[in-house]
Amino acid sequence: MRIADPAEVLGINNRIELACVDALFRARKVEELMLSGVTIEKPETVSIDADVRIGMDTVIEPFTRILGATSIGGECRIGAGSILENAALGDRVWIGPYTSILDSRLDDDAHAGPFARLRPGAHAERGAHIGNFVELKKTRLGPGSKAMHLAYLGDSDIGQGVNIGAGTITCNYDGVHKYATTIGDGAFVGSNSTLVAPIVIGPGAYLGAGSVITKTVPPDALALGRARQIVKEGWAQKRRKANRG
Repeated sequence: MRIADPAEVLGINNRIELACVDALFRARKVEELMLSGVTIEKPETVSIDADVRIGMDTVIEPFTRILGATSIGGECRIGAGSILENAALGDRVWIGPYTSILDSRLDDDAHAGPFARLRPGAHAERGAHIGNFVELKKTRLGPGSKAMHLAYLGDSDIGQGVNIGAGTITCNYDGVHKYATTIGDGAFVGSNSTLVAPIVIGPGAYLGAGSVITKTVPPDALALGRARQIVKEGWAQKRRKANRG
């Protein structure tokens, strides 16, 4: 019996041969995707599993890993060095370089990255933006909501059109149990806010920058939770003189 493709009968007896066969199958997957209308830059650098599905006119940048049952819609861009595993992406989703997405979902027109991390159970709804060094875990970020810089959002339900300021943290773990944070539509969370769960922030509420919020904030209210600033004129000069003495 003649075999048209000798690769079909290659044996695997050691890890070198296993790597060679793995490379053959991955090269076939890349060719299949490119023939279906997917752009893969530097295809020799990417790793794409057999069950992955990618829509037409999506661009895959170099050194990405797309694993498991990941599904990516059309007209997306997956940034260099990103790792997607069992992720579900809608159409026109933009993933910045070096973003990690595991068991999470991004709806149409959502953005994540660069350097973002979506842990299991994260869901960015249509048009939501997740910026650099933002981490989500078991969190829904509603349509058009934004968390653009240096935030941790865990066990949270965040409504539509919410702004999450840089450095915001949802304190969801007390050392024993996990607790939920709920933020209503249109709320504004100032930079470096600390939300101690369980807590509810009402729709349209404002949280002042640098606040530690431990109690429910009613809709359209302003909440401040920080110490009053104290200024002691000339204190630094006196201290320097005392040290010189």
